[in-house]
Amino acid sequence: MKIDNWIKAALLGLSLASMPVMTPGVSAETLRVVKKGTASTLAVPMNRAVVVESDEPFSELSIANPGIADISSLSDRTIYVLGKSPGLTTLTLFDATGRLITNVTVHVAPDTAEFKERLRQILPGERIEVRTANDGIVLSGNVSSAQHLQRALDLAERYAPERVSNLMAVSGVQQVMLKVRFAEMQRTVSKSLSASLGFNGGNNVGVNGGIGTLNNQPALTNSLAGNIPVSNDNVGAILFGFNAGSMQVNLLLEALEQKGVVRTLAEPNLSALSGQEATFLAGGEYPIPVAQKDGLFSIEYKPFGIELGFIPRVVDSDVINLELNAAVSAIDPSNSVTINGFSVDAFQRRETSTTVEMRDGESFAIAGLIEDQFLDNAAQMPWLGDVPVLGALFRSADYQRSQTELVIIVTAHLVTPTRGEALALPTDRVKPPRENDLFLFGRISSTDRGQAGAASEVAKQDFSGSYGYVMD
Repeated sequence: MKIDNWIKAALLGLSLASMPVMTPGVSAETLRVVKKGTASTLAVPMNRAVVVESDEPFSELSIANPGIADISSLSDRTIYVLGKSPGLTTLTLFDATGRLITNVTVHVAPDTAEFKERLRQILPGERIEVRTANDGIVLSGNVSSAQHLQRALDLAERYAPERVSNLMAVSGVQQVMLKVRFAEMQRTVSKSLSASLGFNGGNNVGVNGGIGTLNNQPALTNSLAGNIPVSNDNVGAILFGFNAGSMQVNLLLEALEQKGVVRTLAEPNLSALSGQEATFLAGGEYPIPVAQKDGLFSIEYKPFGIELGFIPRVVDSDVINLELNAAVSAIDPSNSVTINGFSVDAFQRRETSTTVEMRDGESFAIAGLIEDQFLDNAAQMPWLGDVPVLGALFRSADYQRSQTELVIIVTAHLVTPTRGEALALPTDRVKPPRENDLFLFGRISSTDRGQAGAASEVAKQDFSGSYGYVMD
């Protein structure tokens, strides 16, 4: 590299030797700063060397800050400049008579040429501009995802540690809509068959008794009078009785068979910006007493219902990283407890917490549960219940089975805002009735099924058919 026009721009006739020494009483105007000439700024990459040539021979070199750049002379016209650390300093040249030749501003900055090449190799296609500012690197432009932005910053830190300025922006869609489907099926089957026997020997014999439901005096008295005992809690009950002289014998057969199917389905939808948390609750809060000092109580509220919380991160153009918490809970009065006069209900809760990665429009079954509970009880009179055929009169059997299946499916979509008229609400298709429709025809609302949109699509769905377990 050759520095031109150093001597041509010099101010001839000025030298250090001709400067008068300032003494008391002498005006400050007699002290002048020597400016023989100043060349343009010399850019030197950090940890690299640049060789420059002078048009005029020099005999002495000086660098203002050796910690920024190191210099050495190769000849009376050639200078070797090595960049050591980022910053600005001044290189001064003198001739053989001690006169100033020129001052050169040396700017040492990180080596952006190598950094740009590495950036193109690691992130091809990204429009990132690299500049140097003072002793650091400035990155600007648009990148396709937050992950690529972070990679560019990490690479820049290798060349300018703690001196990287980020002016980049993330382009593309950065909002995620999460659709979660909770589907649960519960099936219960319960069967029981019991036989109770009661007898009374009459006033002459003075013997009476019973087994099963008829093992207490009020039930036995009612059955002997031809009444089914009040304690019976089964669906079907048949009472048989006969007399053999003064002996009265009654046989009570009780049978129960129950089947039940419960279908639970919830589909909460929620949108959030990439990297931001979003929460959703459809339900309520249940008050729970909490004991304090001196016998006092405070009230805390526990949320229940459909709960959803997630943090989406758009990793690439269509890759989404999801940190998800989802739960479905309901109050369960059957398992309530009483503490100091307070009745506190229990909760049924199904919850999942996970982190998954998927592409736009893909779905994941993040949780599944198949539960099968079986209970079989048999009770009988000792020895008598083992008698073939007739032993059924002294035996009771109870059969219960409960099956539960739960699936939680999540679907993620990259979304952008739209115009308000493009969205439909469930209430858009329901209009208040006119007076003649209300008073003459008894219509409480009018439905517009002809319009397009999400609400009309739901109205057209057919919910008939079988769901859940197949019951043989």
